[in-house]
Amino acid sequence: MPTEPAQLLASLDGLLFTGSPSNVEPHHYNGPASVEGTAHDVFRDRTTLPLLRAAIAQGVPVLCICRGFQELNVALGGSLHQRVQELPGYLDHREPQSDVLAVQYATQHPVQVRSGGVLEALGLAPGFEVNSLHSQGIDRLASDLRAEALAPDGLVEAVSLPGAPGFLLGVQWHPEWEFMNNPVSLNVFTAFREACLAYARNRQGR
Repeated sequence: MPTEPAQLLASLDGLLFTGSPSNVEPHHYNGPASVEGTAHDVFRDRTTLPLLRAAIAQGVPVLCICRGFQELNVALGGSLHQRVQELPGYLDHREPQSDVLAVQYATQHPVQVRSGGVLEALGLAPGFEVNSLHSQGIDRLASDLRAEALAPDGLVEAVSLPGAPGFLLGVQWHPEWEFMNNPVSLNVFTAFREACLAYARNRQGR
């Protein structure tokens, strides 16, 4: 089983970095220690952060969701708010955990799409409604990333990487929830799928 990023990427046509109940350990972005009881996944951090950088450099199509979105920002030099709900002027972006999944994953707030980026090219401007299931969020945006969409409180909800050699999109919400019934999610996953197919054809010389 290959363990180095280069070995893994040699056999992949795309990478999807998913959400998770765990948070990125704050030492990766020089943040303060987490509140006691915060869930972390040291093995995921050790895997995803270098793998993201290698995949981007190689042009492998990448889609990052929720924790994956936060990992992308950290991997490229950005930082995170650990508890957005405690910051003045910010919304509470957490889900109502006592409710059923359909309520937890229901749309919670709109996002405004910035012009000239990937989301606009996918026909998703000027904006749309998203679900919201996170306590961490982007604090300092990595210098190479572009904010693609913003929440009403100004929190970055989607990013891209101008000049990236391959498809790259990160979103803070969960487009995978009932994606077949959501035109925004279908656009996002269709674009990722097409990028993966094109990369596979080029990789295999077809």
